[in-house]
Amino acid sequence: MANIEINTTSVKRRLQQAARDAGRNPEDILLLAVSKTRTSAQVRLAVDSGLSSFGENYLQEAVEKIDQLTDLSISWHFIGPLQSNKTRQVAEHFDWIHTVDRLKIAQRLSNQRPADRAPLNICLQINIDNETTKAGLSPDQALIATKNILDLPNIKLRGLMAIPAVRQGQQAQQKPFSKLQQLMDEINRLLDKSEKLDTLSMGMSGDLEAAIFENATIIRVGTDIFGPRSVKQQ
Repeated sequence: MANIEINTTSVKRRLQQAARDAGRNPEDILLLAVSKTRTSAQVRLAVDSGLSSFGENYLQEAVEKIDQLTDLSISWHFIGPLQSNKTRQVAEHFDWIHTVDRLKIAQRLSNQRPADRAPLNICLQINIDNETTKAGLSPDQALIATKNILDLPNIKLRGLMAIPAVRQGQQAQQKPFSKLQQLMDEINRLLDKSEKLDTLSMGMSGDLEAAIFENATIIRVGTDIFGPRSVKQQ
């Protein structure tokens, strides 16, 4: 098993250095540990290493893990694709979802969020490079969706998420992240102060420096924390 504590320290140092280079406060950036395919024991080790926010892609696996770790104070983020017939489990078990890509999903999450839980934090997934193989709203669709989602109860629209096409070099990597930042600025100009978005979920192991330079607030890192995945995956 990889040394999760050493890996976590290394990733945190990298995040902190990137923030300093960008003139930002590292405390304004959340390190989200991507724990898909990892065991509950590995998540416990990560919590012991100082992590408290975890991202999951596979719903059934995630719910089992959440149920096994109720003794820990963890913020659970759903970061995988979501079908409309699976929204209830996300609404009932998670604190965040980063992959809302249509109004129907937001409406179902709103209707299915338990009354005794805080509003579900959501990010709109943006297809920032207009790739046919990726889900996500176009920038124009995001503007329309924002207006409709803001009125829904039990959910809180927090920001935008994107997974750009792979690029080499930080300057090239920054371009799509800059576009996402500009889109959030454009949306915020249309919103009241209490409604303004504050979250940019963007950047992973290979491009976190570029994302932080363009004001990412959530960085998603998996392998660099937990080590290589086993061959068998869900």
